[in-house]
Amino acid sequence: MPKYWLFKSEPQSYSIDDLRRDRTTPWSGVRNYQARNFMQSMSVGDEGFFYHSSCAVPGIVGICRVVRAAYPDATAFDPRSEYFDPKSSSEKPRWFNVDVAFVRAFDDVLPLTLLRELPALAAMPLLQRGQRLSVQSVRASEWRAILKLVRP
Repeated sequence: MPKYWLFKSEPQSYSIDDLRRDRTTPWSGVRNYQARNFMQSMSVGDEGFFYHSSCAVPGIVGICRVVRAAYPDATAFDPRSEYFDPKSSSEKPRWFNVDVAFVRAFDDVLPLTLLRELPALAAMPLLQRGQRLSVQSVRASEWRAILKLVRP
């Protein structure tokens, strides 16, 4: 049974349109242990909402799918990368990523303001104060409630 996730990205860094163009991408550069642990628990076939953050209208903009399970994040080994971690090595990796593939872009953004109005989403981690993780879990009931907002 697939699990559901939310992947946050600033659209000026990497947007749903970038994912549509690239078709797949490694979800790399995550430097939070809880988000890393979420990625390590993902399976091929899990689905996720693609969320644009730090923009004029933050919200869910589409759907992606995990197409490669967690593997060491090579950006942690590259001293030229902004995500370099000298304590991580290929022998003892500290950070991991998954590969995600484009599934669908929504015609309209599902804005954070709308999501906050839905009682079915009251416990959703995204909507909790101080929640800043770039990878979050989504309950099946939340997944279904959000999909009801999307035009077919």
